[in-house]
Amino acid sequence: MSGSDKAGRRERILRAAVQQGLLEPETAVLAGFVDLDGVRETVTSLRGAFPADLRVLHAFAAKANCLVPVLGELRRHGMGCEVASAGEFAQALEAGFAPADIVFDSPAKTRAELARALSLGVTVNVDSFQELARLDDILATRSSASRIGVRVNPQVGGGSISAMSTATATSKFGIPLEDEGNRQRLLRAYRDRPWLTWVHTHVGSQGCPLPLIARGIAKAVEFAEEVNAHLGRRQVTGIDIGGGLPVNFDSDETTPGFDTYVDHLREHAPALFSGAYEIVTEFGRSVLAKNGFMAAYVEYTKTVGGRPVAITHAGAQVATRTVFAPDAWPLRIEAHDPHGRAKQGPPVRQDVAGPCCFAGDLLARDRALPLLDVGDLVVVPDTGAYYFSTPFHYNSLPEPAVYGARVDADGRVTFQVIRPAQDAHPVPALAGH
Repeated sequence: MSGSDKAGRRERILRAAVQQGLLEPETAVLAGFVDLDGVRETVTSLRGAFPADLRVLHAFAAKANCLVPVLGELRRHGMGCEVASAGEFAQALEAGFAPADIVFDSPAKTRAELARALSLGVTVNVDSFQELARLDDILATRSSASRIGVRVNPQVGGGSISAMSTATATSKFGIPLEDEGNRQRLLRAYRDRPWLTWVHTHVGSQGCPLPLIARGIAKAVEFAEEVNAHLGRRQVTGIDIGGGLPVNFDSDETTPGFDTYVDHLREHAPALFSGAYEIVTEFGRSVLAKNGFMAAYVEYTKTVGGRPVAITHAGAQVATRTVFAPDAWPLRIEAHDPHGRAKQGPPVRQDVAGPCCFAGDLLARDRALPLLDVGDLVVVPDTGAYYFSTPFHYNSLPEPAVYGARVDADGRVTFQVIRPAQDAHPVPALAGH
């Protein structure tokens, strides 16, 4: 779908939401929306980018959008689920994922969490030698159907956002391949544990260029080949290549695509496509970011120091990364009238602020937009991942409702509740009751 088609569908969904009362200036001042048709199209694109003759499980990174109905939608499209906490683990099971389609990647797994994952047959990626020793203890007394691998840090460097770069020389994740003695220690670990049959890596996500990601995956593939050559048998049968495809937040165009990602993998890690290995991917942001948006009413406007400011109901509580790190996580803002129609008019440089009680709560600073008025709607595209799905409870602001939207061939929009709005005025329990 072209960028203009995406923008048109977004406005259609917005206008329908206003017409159906899902957005209302007194009682429903903020909401998130997931374009379920777009989700289906994105998953189809992901699956189509990898050769059909390869055994690939695309495990959605639950951290990107942990809402159970969204996870269930992805499961129905044939995806698995990557989880990084006990909470995400529970959400994946609630969404109906078979344990064999769940990948557990937390760097801080407790003994109890490991034991439960192994008892269910969930895939486990070991993050450290100490965690490996815990598995030794657990597996000494029981068997498991789990696929078990080691996360290696290929130490290929970082991208433009350091917090999103997980393959630096000192990253907290995985076992660093290039640290002195580690490679030989890992080879011994695989030799002594025939149940270690996978290798896992994840180079990073937003801000990491595709050649960097591909080089890191290539080092993991080379290590898998090294293990098998060292042991004289094909003990490593699977490679989890992580996710990390960056998202274009500058426009509605989806660039780069999954096919471009695969082209880089073919160039740097051709053995991955030999058919000798099962493959797991862990894409998150690139699956959902561009298939979601949030919309909020403008409650007040003012002029401060000569600059117009629009006070809206969307701020740090739903756009935490953008508010606290605006240079790394800028978002587009669209101006709409109270009916949801795109607003026209000359661009005026203005601030778009949120409701939180600190001065830096800004969605956009000095942004050129048609002048916003009280009652207008601001739309924030590309927020289907990490934004409204994982709210930050600053000022005890309530969690907004989230809706899934579908548009039929005649342009009719239907909605389903993905998460109801949190009650901002719960009735307190009486003492002694």
